[in-house]
Amino acid sequence: MEALSVFDMLKIGVGPSSSHTLGPWRAVQRWLQEELQQVPDGVEAHLYGSLALTGKGHGTDTAICLALLGEDPVQIVVEDIPRLIADLKQQQQIEIAGQAVPFHLGRDIHFHGDQSLPEHPNGLRLRARFGQSWAEQDYYSVGGGFVLKAGESSANTCRKPPPFPADRPKDLLAHCEAQGLSIAALVRRNEESWQPATEVDSSLDALWAVMREGVYRGCHSEGILPGGLKVRRRAPGLCRKLQGADYGQLPDPQSWLQQIRSTTPGFADMLRWLSCFALAVNEENANLGRVVTAPPNGAA
Repeated sequence: MEALSVFDMLKIGVGPSSSHTLGPWRAVQRWLQEELQQVPDGVEAHLYGSLALTGKGHGTDTAICLALLGEDPVQIVVEDIPRLIADLKQQQQIEIAGQAVPFHLGRDIHFHGDQSLPEHPNGLRLRARFGQSWAEQDYYSVGGGFVLKAGESSANTCRKPPPFPADRPKDLLAHCEAQGLSIAALVRRNEESWQPATEVDSSLDALWAVMREGVYRGCHSEGILPGGLKVRRRAPGLCRKLQGADYGQLPDPQSWLQQIRSTTPGFADMLRWLSCFALAVNEENANLGRVVTAPPNGAA
C-alpha cells in the first residue's frame, strides 16, 4: 500500500478538474522531461475515453498547450492564460530546448471519444515526430493530479511507512484514541516523519494562501464563465449584498477577510458567507483559476 501525504491529496493547481486538467498537464511535463532526448519535428496529443469525452469542457486541451509552452500550474499567472492560448493559435509553434517546433492547436490535439486505452479511462498518448518516424508514450491521469506512465502500478513516491498508518477511518480513530491525539495532530505526526515541521508549516501556508486568494478572486470577478452555456458568475453579487457599502474597498484577501471578521456576523449571515465563499471557489475552478485541488476537484 502506497503512503499518501496530505500534500498528495491537496495540490495547488488550475481548475476545473484534477483528473482532466491537472493530470494531463503533469503528464505532458513528465513526457517533455523524461522522453524527449532530442528536439522533434512535431508533436501530437491524443486523448481517449473520458479525457476525450469531457476534455474540452474541462480544459484538457488548454492544459496540454500550457504544458507544451513550459508553464507550470503552480506558478502560472492565471490571468495570462487567455493571452498565452491566443498567441499559440496565432504563432502555431512551441519551443523545446530553445528551438521552435510546429504545433497547431486545432490539428495536433485529437479527441478519440469512441476509443479507450487499456489501463484507465483517462488515457493520453503523446507522440513526437522525428523525420518520417514517430515515438509515442501513453500516460494515465488516475485522479487527484496523479499520473502513471503505461505499465506503472503506482506513483512510486518511495516514502517510508508513517508511524500511524491508516487504510480505513477506524484505523485512524484507533490511533487517535491510543495516542490521545486529535485527527489533525496525528496526521501532523505522520507528515513530520517525512519532512521537517517547518516544511509542513510552509506547505500548509501555501495551501491556505491559494484558498484565500481563490475566495477573494471569486468574490470580486464579474462576468460569464467559460464553456458555452453563458453562465454568469453569482458570487460577486452575493458578496456585494452581504458586504454592502464596504464591497470592493479592500484590494487584498487578508485585509478583506479581516474586515468581514470584524463585523461579527450572526449565524444566518455566517451561513450566507459560507455559501458565498463556496460558490466563489466553484466559479474560480470553472474559470481555469488557481485552486487547491482535491480529488475529485470539481466536486470538492
